[in-house]
Amino acid sequence: MDLANFLIQLLNSVQYGLLLFLLAAGLTLIFGIMGVVNLAHGSFYMLGAYLAYALTAAWGNLALAVVVGTFISIGIGWLLEKILFKHFYHRSHLDQVLLTFGLIYIFEELRSMLWGDDVHSVAIPEVLDWSINLTETLSYPAYRLFMLAICSGLALGLWLLISKTKIGMKIRAGAFNSDMAQALGVNIVRLHALVFAMGVALAALGGMLIAPLSSVYPYMGSQVLIMCFVVVVIGGIGSVRGALTAALLVGLVDTFGKVLLPQFASMLVYVLMALVLLYKPEGLFKQ
Repeated sequence: MDLANFLIQLLNSVQYGLLLFLLAAGLTLIFGIMGVVNLAHGSFYMLGAYLAYALTAAWGNLALAVVVGTFISIGIGWLLEKILFKHFYHRSHLDQVLLTFGLIYIFEELRSMLWGDDVHSVAIPEVLDWSINLTETLSYPAYRLFMLAICSGLALGLWLLISKTKIGMKIRAGAFNSDMAQALGVNIVRLHALVFAMGVALAALGGMLIAPLSSVYPYMGSQVLIMCFVVVVIGGIGSVRGALTAALLVGLVDTFGKVLLPQFASMLVYVLMALVLLYKPEGLFKQ
């Protein structure tokens, strides 16, 4: 592998890793703070992709579609938490699994009713529809670099929010011991709604950003959900720092595995997870 090919695969792996982080961060916060096993998290990713498709088709502006779609996702997350999820915080994980598994089918049926079962595409904005020449034969799409920059900014922003702000302090306290945090004056009800809405918005935003690079199709959330759980398990349940580290590791292993060891590529990520759990059963970072 020459330097140009290595650079392309490195950029692809970091971009994929940061995209996984957007999804896994919300999933790990929801589980770490509320104790909810949310199998429907991949459906929010699919929802974001379809919102990007529908709003871009209506307005012809992907940036506007992403902004509006993010606010719609926040609203959906807030409503779901208020109507459904708040009643399952103290229920068994089996009840939570059954609820969220049912939500997958509800979202898929709504998707089918609204947008049909065809495969759709979202056009890359003209201002980003060009490539950077690395060699005479190799180039790298500008939209991928834009997506890398956006995901990096979101990851940095989320880290600053969690580690440097008063809201982040409450989120960390709720993740560590929600009963004690509530006794000290933290509004756990409002905190749960905020974290759930944020988790839904991050997953949907990931779907909206990837839509121009990937087809928008039914059940697309189910494929990415498994990888998100792998990231959460490797990083440590409830740890945003762990989710970021694990997502980047998974991105590197998956991307370079497909290039260097294609015959074993489908299992390398799970081998990584097994090795981490063998030596660090709680993941790379504790909550």
